[in-house]
Amino acid sequence: MDRAILHSDINSCYASIERLYEPRLCGRPFAVCGAPELRHGIVLSKDDIAKKAGVKTGMAIWQAKCLCPELEIVLPHFDRYTEYADAVRSIYYDYTNLCEPFGLDECWLDLTGCLACPDPVETAQEIRRRVKKETGLTVSIGVSFNKIFAKLGSDYRKPDAVTVIDRENYKSIVWGLPASDMLMVGRSTARQLERMGIRTIGELAAASPESLHAVLGKAGPMLHAFANGADTTAVRRVGDEPPPKSVGNSTTLPRDVETLRQAEVVILSLAESIGTRLRRGGYMCRSLELSLRTEELTWTRHRMRLFGATDVTLELRDMGMRLLSQAWTDRTPLRSMGLCALELVPTGAPEQIDILCDYVNLEKQKKIDAAVDGIRKKYGAEAIQRASVFGNSVALGKQICTLPEKGFI
Repeated sequence: MDRAILHSDINSCYASIERLYEPRLCGRPFAVCGAPELRHGIVLSKDDIAKKAGVKTGMAIWQAKCLCPELEIVLPHFDRYTEYADAVRSIYYDYTNLCEPFGLDECWLDLTGCLACPDPVETAQEIRRRVKKETGLTVSIGVSFNKIFAKLGSDYRKPDAVTVIDRENYKSIVWGLPASDMLMVGRSTARQLERMGIRTIGELAAASPESLHAVLGKAGPMLHAFANGADTTAVRRVGDEPPPKSVGNSTTLPRDVETLRQAEVVILSLAESIGTRLRRGGYMCRSLELSLRTEELTWTRHRMRLFGATDVTLELRDMGMRLLSQAWTDRTPLRSMGLCALELVPTGAPEQIDILCDYVNLEKQKKIDAAVDGIRKKYGAEAIQRASVFGNSVALGKQICTLPEKGFI
């Protein structure tokens, strides 16, 4: 028996929610964008009028305004988006507990063998109507026998639509689409496929798995199978996700970083962010990667294996600074910085004792981190801050980051 997989996507999620709060936006082109003063000025979501004018997600505000001069810019309100996303997911859970989020606004649902929902297409229509009635939002839903085609179905017709891709029609619907439309085919992979003469999903399906493997590695045969409808990936419940391979965070700063003092503040804020997430997830890391982007927008990455696995904020900060001192020798102004914890192991995993390690101080630092985590969990992320990152602030996730011109850190 074929599986019955749905993929539901909230149409223009951020923009649609902002329109609910600001009815005056109806009939006017607008886009939800990051704050330009923090150099986060890109389009996060746009309404249908702006979309028809050529405005795309990820586009810089100035580019969007060139295409649509009358475009109105709306700042994001992520608390609203989370609230509405939770309300929509609660509707999904009325039909199945096999509900796998894919970002804030998308979800896969597995209705296979569900006696209460014998007709997945009618269930999709019912979900679409309920979301519209109960939240004021619209969703596009794809119905198929696997996750990849269900995702393509939700993208195929927008807004407020249900598209069925089954074994009888998938070749006529899917194979003519650009290869870049398929999940897991990013820009780099699409360029590699184009160099092979592969531009559509149908051409990808007809290609030799061996030639794809030679160019793309193990991803090649996987994409070939997906293009032919051979996707057996399961829909996971929340909490059943595989363990993460990395925990990272990056930020674009309001002005370029030019000194080590400025850089240390940023790295400390990044270390606090990933340290908190490591401890919350019950992991430590054995490797750390530092990412740097210059004012010319070129990325470089530098990695280091740690002396021992850690989740301690100041250890992550110190290792990040060691990486920076090795990588940032020319002092080229930095526009963005990122820190990523790799080679994750469970907290408490056996470790070789290091006779040079100050374990007494390390235990103190762990207790400080635990206390800070507890305060922030109870009273909010900004309830307690380190003195070196407090003052003229820049949002960095839920942390605060200051770029001092001079002074002690």
